[in-house]
Amino acid sequence: MNIVDILEALNRHWKLLLRLFIVVLVLLVVIDAIPALVDKDLAYTALDRIPGFWSVFGFFGCIFFIFFSKFLGRIGIWQREDYYDD
Repeated sequence: MNIVDILEALNRHWKLLLRLFIVVLVLLVVIDAIPALVDKDLAYTALDRIPGFWSVFGFFGCIFFIFFSKFLGRIGIWQREDYYDD
């Protein structure tokens, strides 16, 4: 199995992957909200006391970097396939 087959399979099942990622995010938030598992007494900032804040922050940070890198690619990094033929 090569990388093209893997990418095509992921592209075919993107809705399933999105649901899976959302379920994982919800599980992380729930685990972070359980006081017996995560100690919030030694939090340095107010954001550390919000259950699941860093999980949600990391998730949306990854989404931001994906779209930002696509934007950078479209404004000049990507070239035509016949770029070197000129």
